[in-house]
Amino acid sequence: MTKNKRILITGVAGSIGSELARQLCKNNKVFGIDLNESGFFDIQQETGIFGRVGNITDEKTCFDIFSDFKPQIVYHAAAYKHVPLMERYPIEAIQTNVMGTWNVIKEAKNWECLEKFVFISTDKAVQSTSIMGATKRLGEILVKNQGKRFVVVRFGNVLGSRGSLMQIWQKQMDEGKKLTVTDEKMERYFMTIQDACYLVIRAGEIGGGGEIICLDMGKKYNVQELALDILNKCGKSGEIEIIGKRPGETFTEEIMFEEEKTRAEKIEDFYIIKNGI
Repeated sequence: MTKNKRILITGVAGSIGSELARQLCKNNKVFGIDLNESGFFDIQQETGIFGRVGNITDEKTCFDIFSDFKPQIVYHAAAYKHVPLMERYPIEAIQTNVMGTWNVIKEAKNWECLEKFVFISTDKAVQSTSIMGATKRLGEILVKNQGKRFVVVRFGNVLGSRGSLMQIWQKQMDEGKKLTVTDEKMERYFMTIQDACYLVIRAGEIGGGGEIICLDMGKKYNVQELALDILNKCGKSGEIEIIGKRPGETFTEEIMFEEEKTRAEKIEDFYIIKNGI
């Protein structure tokens, strides 16, 4: 496990960023940045990390952070993630997921203290037709093409993350409502926040630079079958409501492109894809 490092976490108030802070703060000096003032306050009070409220789309903010803190490891988790919202406001996705990412990359490259830059991506970047997925794919390309010290980590849906399926279903069960499912054919990969963050940290340790590291997500789950299983295990007699596929969504998601599968090397719980020509 990473120890005695100066670590910067962007998007530290988010589900992944805050769990990274929890796992890393005991043995490292952690600095976080997030635009969410209340969320940042909460994780700072909980963990005692350093940090500031700010936006990665502001170049001066990025300069100030790196010049003051001089991080050795960067976990770049800041991003807009909700597919239907980003379909409606694509400029926001581009400004944060692409231009914000580029701001953090540019600043990181200016400091010799940098040992590793880990970009947290998503399976929605693979063969995506959504704005959110496309911007995350552009982020992947920007990061992996920096070569040494820059690594991409890609994984699927995180159970319990803010605004995730499980949170929506829990609220619906609490209110005695039907569980909503977009389509009977919808299937997804799932993992816990804790497992995702542990594997992100480990992937950052084993990645040399220029790779995309895909976490082994196991099997996909049919979303409707998962909803029924949850109802049965909770002893609920609720019903399922099919609401239809939303803008930008796909019926299934993949962790790797077909071409990437031919180059992927399995190590521990990861598929490591070195930068192609």
